[in-house]
Amino acid sequence: MNQAVKTDIVISGAGMVGTALACALAPSGLSIQLLEQRSGDLQQWLSEADAGIHSDRYDPRVSALNLASVQLLCSLSAWDGVQARRAEPYTDMEVWDGEGSGRIHFSADALHEDCLGYIIENRVILAALHEQLARHPNVELVSGVSLQQLSAPAGDGSRELLLSDGRRIHARLLVGADGAESRTRRLAGIASTEWDYNHHAIVTSVRTEQPHAHTCWQRFTEDGPLALLPLACADERSLSIVWSTSPAHAAELMALDEPGFRAALGRAFEHRLGAITHSDERHSIPLRQRHAHRYVESGLALIGDAAHTIHPLAGQGVNLGFMDAAALADVLLAATGRGENWPSEAVLRRFQRQRRSANLTMAAGMEGFRRLFAPQPPLVRLLRSCGMNLTDRLEPLKQHLVLQAMGLSGERPALARRPTI
Repeated sequence: MNQAVKTDIVISGAGMVGTALACALAPSGLSIQLLEQRSGDLQQWLSEADAGIHSDRYDPRVSALNLASVQLLCSLSAWDGVQARRAEPYTDMEVWDGEGSGRIHFSADALHEDCLGYIIENRVILAALHEQLARHPNVELVSGVSLQQLSAPAGDGSRELLLSDGRRIHARLLVGADGAESRTRRLAGIASTEWDYNHHAIVTSVRTEQPHAHTCWQRFTEDGPLALLPLACADERSLSIVWSTSPAHAAELMALDEPGFRAALGRAFEHRLGAITHSDERHSIPLRQRHAHRYVESGLALIGDAAHTIHPLAGQGVNLGFMDAAALADVLLAATGRGENWPSEAVLRRFQRQRRSANLTMAAGMEGFRRLFAPQPPLVRLLRSCGMNLTDRLEPLKQHLVLQAMGLSGERPALARRPTI
């Protein structure tokens, strides 16, 4: 039997959230291993990402980063790497009820901010984080492997891990950042509450006849929300779409040829930016909501999609994951600085207290919005439109809502707070 290699922290999942956590914890000097199923090394991944960025095609997976997430990337010295590639700041949001007359407009000018957030391809964010990861000698990337077995916690909370290549690791703390189908969560026996939204998200990139005006556009249709998000390009005519709709309608959209899909999208979007002149390959993603019953136990923590997933209608999923990573890093760094037993459940519960209520609140809010804009009787649609128009006129309420979405209100982890002047 192979001898187990001892390490302080194992992070399962080298996606955006797991890599951000590794970068945040690296200054502690703790030994960290970052596991990833994808094969290759950091240099290879960076070369592949930059080759894609310099092509004329966009990554179909994009994130709407709020300003708290941007600040986290700044704290990790990764933001310059994002901006050196491509990122699109958006200054306005236009939201309207396609089945009524309701409309809300949000503007950065009203908040005296340069922008409300950024639309960025996931590969751009990941490349910038991988660049920083390469600068930390105490972080080891272990690629082409997955977690196969997980022991119960020892008396000190440590775990023994068996990987798919046969190697064994003795870790003081295991962090699951391995996505919605988290193997870490399943092997730990942590139950989750989940249900099918009965929605699929169609994602792709398109070009429009008119420029996007640095605006995020979202129309609530009878089948689900349709969002067009501005992408960085010289003529401001490229956008990413996330079209959440019923499985039957999604299948119909996926079966259309490109002209047919462009016509259907233009109608659904009410031709706000003129004709849809081009669309890339489409992808259909089933949507489910999940929430782990607990995020931590002795020697183990879950972050990001491994702990929770929500509907993409407000684009908050990755922001919640980044705040998980920042909060867990805050807790662990503070505990190590005080000489505490940082992998203990007592310490890890501080992270759970910070994040579980915030994530549940966001999940409940997104579920409420989704149900509100589901097909409704005429009277409910009228009241819904009246409520949207009233909110648009109540500037203090509107500013409260947008500040929350921007990550500029409420408690935030230290790494996600703007420096005080």
